[in-house]
Amino acid sequence: MSEQKNPEGSGEPAGQEEAVPAQREDTGEVIGTRRGMFGADNGGDTTGYGGLVRTVRLPGASSRPYGGPDGAESYGEFDEIADELEGALDEAGLVPENVIEKTVVDRAELTFHIERGALPAVARILRDDPALRFELCTGVSGVHFPGDTGRELHAVYHLRSITHNRLIRLEVSTPDADPHIPSLVEVYPTNDWHERETYDFFGLIFDGHPALTRIMMPDDWQGFPQRKDYPLGGIPVEYKGAQIPAPDQRRSYS
Repeated sequence: MSEQKNPEGSGEPAGQEEAVPAQREDTGEVIGTRRGMFGADNGGDTTGYGGLVRTVRLPGASSRPYGGPDGAESYGEFDEIADELEGALDEAGLVPENVIEKTVVDRAELTFHIERGALPAVARILRDDPALRFELCTGVSGVHFPGDTGRELHAVYHLRSITHNRLIRLEVSTPDADPHIPSLVEVYPTNDWHERETYDFFGLIFDGHPALTRIMMPDDWQGFPQRKDYPLGGIPVEYKGAQIPAPDQRRSYS
């Protein structure tokens, strides 16, 4: 069966454009350059894509109107959430400009970047305010940006409102030299194990957690395996009649 071509004559199969991820605009903050498929810089890139070069760019603050998850550019659901949150912060005696470092709408998702000391208060407001009602936190994810000087470690919280059928994210950043973030277990008890896992793999310390311990790596393990500067390391894998060397001992492509 012959392959259907794009009617515009580009030679690409029909529908190919929809399969390609949308590219971010050339805006935001550049924090580094990534080479290869996984950014390995110690000779450990065994993917064959060592020639790839990509700028690492964090999305910048969005301007009003924020629109909504449908991509509309007019006043929409994201503006309603932002308005309600800012109003609730005012009522709680908090200055929104001091609490919300920036608001980002990227790829039809809304993220509030929160000052880390205010995180528990913001989470409680998002959970309890009737106009917000983000009752469920589905977890916290760690992110490591070695080039993001002074805020190398990020924690990202995914919140869902069952009442209003809405999704948002909170993001908190902290320096590698002071990797402390307030725990949200008291507000969202489901974060208990998520915070432990993030601590185990990224070294983020969640102050106030009832029992912050490693849950995947041995208690005496050195380092945090999902940080970008963590060595590949590993042990050889043995097969019948063959052996695969550890990742940091394999040949790399140039």
